[in-house]
Amino acid sequence: MNRLRMIAALALIYMVFAILLNSVGTVILQAIHTFGVDKPQASLLELFKDLTIAVTSLLVASFLPLLGYRRAMMLALAIVGAACMLMPLYPGFHTTELLFTCIGISFALTKVAVYSSIGLLTRNKAEHGRLTNTIEGLFMVGVLAGGWIFSAFIDHAAPANPSWLHVYWLLAGICALVIVLLAGSQLDESAAHNERTSSMLGSLREMLQLFLRPLVYVFLISAFLYVLIEQSFGTWLPTFNNEVLKLPNAMSIQVASILAGATAIGRLLAGQVLRRVPWHVLLNICVIGMGLLVVVVLPLARNVVARADIDWFNAPAAAYLIPLIGLLMAPIYPVINSVALSSLPKPSHAAMTGLIVIFSALGGTLGSRITAIVFARFDGIHAFYFSLLPMTLLLILLFLFKRETDRSAVVAPVKVGLAAK
Repeated sequence: MNRLRMIAALALIYMVFAILLNSVGTVILQAIHTFGVDKPQASLLELFKDLTIAVTSLLVASFLPLLGYRRAMMLALAIVGAACMLMPLYPGFHTTELLFTCIGISFALTKVAVYSSIGLLTRNKAEHGRLTNTIEGLFMVGVLAGGWIFSAFIDHAAPANPSWLHVYWLLAGICALVIVLLAGSQLDESAAHNERTSSMLGSLREMLQLFLRPLVYVFLISAFLYVLIEQSFGTWLPTFNNEVLKLPNAMSIQVASILAGATAIGRLLAGQVLRRVPWHVLLNICVIGMGLLVVVVLPLARNVVARADIDWFNAPAAAYLIPLIGLLMAPIYPVINSVALSSLPKPSHAAMTGLIVIFSALGGTLGSRITAIVFARFDGIHAFYFSLLPMTLLLILLFLFKRETDRSAVVAPVKVGLAAK
């Protein structure tokens, strides 16, 4: 019972942060209208979020077992819940920057705690992979719900109306409810400790020693490239819908939620597909499919004319086809994370997750910034075409990642045999 309650708590906290983290695209669009900022300035919200995640992960990830994963998640929810309450009380772009700074700090604590807890709640690689895909799938359900929640608070007749800021009262209340659930849950964290992770210095050494493994840095670059691609589409799709496809603000956000829905479905199905298809084969098919979808669909977004009677039934075809890239993106991130983490001992999971968070945050910031610059100087179509470059690089990295996992699988039994002798 405690195990199921803890898994439910992990899923719910991840869904809360899915809503908050991925609201950045919606908030960028609304900040441009409500606070009168330009696109490059609005894109700094991604910077406040992702660089804070990276710095916080670097400082605390390897030490988190000393604090405790459950307590870290409760602290994260308290921080971000307080920041949410400030938004309607002190509306302004600087308050928004503070909010995303707090979201970054809190998510760094949460992601390390959640991913490390998955290792404690599962018994083998197969279970680890299934639970990781399920939780990441529910994360995307949160992203999907977030788009509709935010759009419900937007004044359709006057998009600049700050009434949308009242959504943060609801989010603060949800944070409080999840804190209560975590307070009533239990998690045995003894397996997360060994002699090296029982002190701050030992924990830091644990993280640094990971870089001695070729598998680790090949994986980290792969994760970096994936998040660069994901954030390029996830953050800027509402603005793309609004400015390129000429959809109204609220509808732009709602249609963009199809991306999150497609990604959620893809991740929840990935666990079943992986029972029959090798992980590296599936991921290569997904990356190639993403590239083909970009090449085929983006031309449909050219020369769209604004219409006063636009609705779900007469929107441009590109509005529905571009988000389908989420089905193909879906398995990549949770699968490479699970393969990397399940190849390491459990005391190393916190340090490894910290590195995952750092490189993911840097990839998200760079992807959003590049997309913002290309979007501002050219247009949204050219900005999305740019994603073909990191997709090509990711294909190369997946080949190297598979090679290193094969080598790791061969070396591990040899080490066990030598230890037995």
